[in-house]
Amino acid sequence: MPLARSLSVTSLSGLEEWDEEFDLEDAVLFEIAWEVANKVGGIYTVIQTKARLTSEEWGENYFLVGPYVESNVRTQVELIEPTNPALKRTIDKMNASGCKVYFGRWLIEGSPYVILIDVGFTAWSLDTWKSELWDLCDIGVPWFDREANDAVLFGFLTVWLLGEYAAQCDEPPHIVAHFHEWLAGLGLVLCRQRQLPVATIFTTHATLLGRYLCAGNVDFYNKLAEFNVEKEAGDRQIYHRYCLERAAAHCAHVFTTVSQITAIEAEHLLKRKPDIVTPNGLNVKKFSAVHEFQNLHAQSKNRIQEFVRGHFYGHLDFNLDKCLFLFIAGRYEFSNKGADIFLEALARLNYLLRVNHSDVTVIAFFIMPARTNNFNVETLKGQAVRKQLWDTAQTVKERFGKKLYESLLVGQLPDVSKMLDKEDFTIMKRAIFATQRQCQPPVCTHNMLEDSSDPILNCVRRIGLFNSSSDRVKIIFHPEFLSSTSPLLPMDYEEFVRGCHLGVFPSYYEPWGYTPAECTVMGIPSISTNLSGFGCFMEEHIADPSAYGIYILDRRFRGVDESCNQLTSFLFQFCKQSRRQRIIQRNRTERLSDLLDWRYLGRYYISARHMALAKAFPDTFVYDLQEPTSTSGFRYPRPASVPPSPALSRHSSPHHSEGEDNDDERYDEDLEAEKDRVNIRQPYTLPFKNKSSAVHGANGISEGVTSEKN
Repeated sequence: MPLARSLSVTSLSGLEEWDEEFDLEDAVLFEIAWEVANKVGGIYTVIQTKARLTSEEWGENYFLVGPYVESNVRTQVELIEPTNPALKRTIDKMNASGCKVYFGRWLIEGSPYVILIDVGFTAWSLDTWKSELWDLCDIGVPWFDREANDAVLFGFLTVWLLGEYAAQCDEPPHIVAHFHEWLAGLGLVLCRQRQLPVATIFTTHATLLGRYLCAGNVDFYNKLAEFNVEKEAGDRQIYHRYCLERAAAHCAHVFTTVSQITAIEAEHLLKRKPDIVTPNGLNVKKFSAVHEFQNLHAQSKNRIQEFVRGHFYGHLDFNLDKCLFLFIAGRYEFSNKGADIFLEALARLNYLLRVNHSDVTVIAFFIMPARTNNFNVETLKGQAVRKQLWDTAQTVKERFGKKLYESLLVGQLPDVSKMLDKEDFTIMKRAIFATQRQCQPPVCTHNMLEDSSDPILNCVRRIGLFNSSSDRVKIIFHPEFLSSTSPLLPMDYEEFVRGCHLGVFPSYYEPWGYTPAECTVMGIPSISTNLSGFGCFMEEHIADPSAYGIYILDRRFRGVDESCNQLTSFLFQFCKQSRRQRIIQRNRTERLSDLLDWRYLGRYYISARHMALAKAFPDTFVYDLQEPTSTSGFRYPRPASVPPSPALSRHSSPHHSEGEDNDDERYDEDLEAEKDRVNIRQPYTLPFKNKSSAVHGANGISEGVTSEKN
């Protein structure tokens, strides 16, 4: 199954010139998802970060539709009266008919309008709607599947909302309804069945069956064309969910997915080729000072070092200035997220560092939430000991300083032998004795409820990385999301990522991959795979990804052991970089953030909506999308300071220098940055609502936009 180019739009140069300018004055966009103002997974991040750009394009005619969850509404939504008369009549009529529909503003960037539907309030209609679903679509939903029941309620309420809105409008409206994932997909199917005047888009961020199959340790990508999808879904008791997802994909005017790799998966499992790939972006905030993000890295790294000092008290026999912080984070899917191959690579890296007598120490953090009952006592004790040592040092410093001050006041040089008395030495000796430790520093920071069966801990036991003094690789498993209020590691996730040196995400199943994207935006190098959407995207748009700190692990065409060796090679080469080389690499990585900005990637969603309007309302809208002939534009070249080498085992990194301050190193930061500015197109500036007269060029970018990135 070749990973061939098979989509209508495959690169950022693929959005051709529109035959006529789209007038969105009388068009209305409803974006429907279970994760609107309701954080469950990655779709929440997609919708939240994209809202500002979409609000700029659609103005007052953009509405997000999601479920009403009271705890979320209290903290995220400001409830107000609808400003749109037709929508106000729609909500009033639904509420009078036995529904509970709320309207407000979501308190995020862009402040979009949200329509929140209380699905539990209409649960009395569940059996009736299930029966109607069976009669219309031959899809039966079992009573015990609560998620599927919610999907039925949400779907029927969503189509009720859209149908009522269309009826309440004075003139026939041009409605675009964008549905995300199978939980919202039933509303799309019902829209088409009831023949509502709605242009529909369905986006799958990961296929249901794909996630289940990969969790079952099958050779997923090599056997993708061979699966009996109905049987596989039935064996896993998700056939009804699969039917809802597949029906939505087939009924939609426009079907999209988030990456090339997921497009191929969807074509085989859902039996429809996606019309457009809509990659996920982020709101990139640029700093006025070029190297400000480097300063933030240093500040956050110092905070991580403080935690490490406490965690390894009594065994702090390594140089923290030559210590590298690696991390993996995300949903606790041991194989899908690549934690298995990462641990095995760490064991091999430990061997290489030891036999080469390296003075580098690697500390690998695993940030994956699991079932725990509390913090580990030994871990908390470590932070308490560190704080006590700090207080002791401050006390002795104050006493020393006072004696020095008094000696200088009388015009005498201090007698060094009298600056510290017996009491001072006693205090310091007691502090030293307090740091003595009979056990090894703990691997896990919490008490696990299922310690004996936990995949990460069992793998650690197998490879024997127990944080001993002889190990050059240490492991810290933090089975809880990071928080600035934690008594253990008081850092937010963003701050923690900034303080690390490398993010490692060797996923086997990753439709997009927000974690490496977030690393890139913050200027932190990362390891991804050619089976992740992010990895494929970067391979397509960067001539030499590893030179920019984006290491792409081959998990598609290599076996597990070969992939593990390649990952070990990446890690070992990274450990051999000098501090100067890492700084250069972070500068390059941060410059790639423009590729992931919604200002660039939002054009895919714009194209999908225009395509849907043209298909649903051909008399009003015309849209002709042509197949791009090549992947051009947005193509970062190989940096001049990287010696070209075809050897796969030695991926490009900043040019090696014998010393930290080698003036002969062929690197000019300003010159490279200027070259990258030339090789990347300028950010797309959306016209605000009612100001859509700008002429778009062949690449979907407003002509005349010349502002450079700061």
